[in-house]
Formats: sequence, C-alpha cells, structure tokens
Amino acid sequence: MSRVLLLFTLLFSPLTFAADVYTGFFSSKAVSGYDTVSFFDGTPVKGKSDFKTEYQGADWLFSSQENLDKFLADPEKYAPQYGGYCAWAIAEKDDLAPGNPEFWTIVDNKLYLNYDDSVQKTWEKNIPGFIELGDKNWAKR
Repeated sequence: MSRVLLLFTLLFSPLTFAADVYTGFFSSKAVSGYDTVSFFDGTPVKGKSDFKTEYQGADWLFSSQENLDKFLADPEKYAPQYGGYCAWAIAEKDDLAPGNPEFWTIVDNKLYLNYDDSVQKTWEKNIPGFIELGDKNWAKR
C-alpha cells in the first residue's frame, strides 16, 4: 500500500505540494508537527501548539520554549534538508515525496527525512552519494 501512495504522490507532486516546506495535504505543520530540535537530541517528539513559530510558510511546533528558542536562533541548522521532503526521492527521482519523521537520519549535523522504512534502507546504502545528488537537484528548484 505504501508503494502505491508513494507512486501517487510522485505522479501528482507538482499539484499537491508547496515547493519550500512539506506540510501534507490538510496541514500547515512542518515535519508533521514534530519538534525538529528534538531529532538532534536523538529522540524525536511531537511539538506543542504552545511553542510555535512560522517559518518558510509553515507552522513549526516545539516541545519546549528552549527548543523553540534554539530554532529561532538558527532555523537552517534545525530545519530538515530539502524542505522535509523525502531525501531519497529528491536525490534519485528529482521529485517531491512526503518526508516521514519516523524515518530520519542526521548526517553532518543535518536532518534528512525519508518516506518509509524500505526507502530509508535504500537511502542508507549510499547516503553520501544521495546527499550529493539531492543537493544538486534541490538547488535547481
């Protein structure tokens, strides 16, 4: 089922996603409402509406004022690469697919999201190569 959804989103991505930050179909929340700073602590958690900011046209939620303050001080450090879209899809397909905060990697102090477990396993086979290609493809957008 997940592969059908991935195919559907890849086919219709120009019609369904904003280019800068992935928020899903019916949401304005970046990273599905997860606190992006928490990924860097090794334990991703959902953010709370009490600790919220707007950045790049999306709402970013945090689990604490401390994490919100860290994000506000350097949002590019904590925001996921490729706007939170699937890093493998950007690299391999030069296309937009949803990034899922359950499938994540920190590489060189940068956060990358993937679509699902099988995509992440493919991503893990050549992370440096996918990052190099993903950076080139993302720069063209």
